[in-house]
Amino acid sequence: MPRKLTLRQKIEHRIARKEGEDVFLTREFKKLGGEDQVLRTLRTLVDEGQLVRLGYGIYGRARPSSLSGKAVLSSREGFLGVAQQALDKLGVEWEPTEAQRAYNEGRSTQVPVNPVVRIKGRFSRHLRYRNAELVLER
Repeated sequence: MPRKLTLRQKIEHRIARKEGEDVFLTREFKKLGGEDQVLRTLRTLVDEGQLVRLGYGIYGRARPSSLSGKAVLSSREGFLGVAQQALDKLGVEWEPTEAQRAYNEGRSTQVPVNPVVRIKGRFSRHLRYRNAELVLER
């Protein structure tokens, strides 16, 4: 008789199946188990370095750093790209700031350093990774 998968194995399997996605919301795992169990499992995955907590109910895919061995975001776009994916998943309308548009269109050579997006509508969560926090323009 085959063994049933544990909640952790189910969550790891679901994360592995979503290749192109780097952001996961807790509500994506809601059907797998109770809320407390899912949160406990996600916390364990954060402690082990498989995920990084970005905000309330928002987690990013992680990999070990080649320099320090600590968990770092595995997204090629960095924190800003992951934050934009999270906003998309949460259904928040956003657009790049004027500085980002100017750089992307070649009108400026200044690279925007701080992660900033312009929000259309209401959004009150904080998204942060280590000491970088997403700044919201209105």
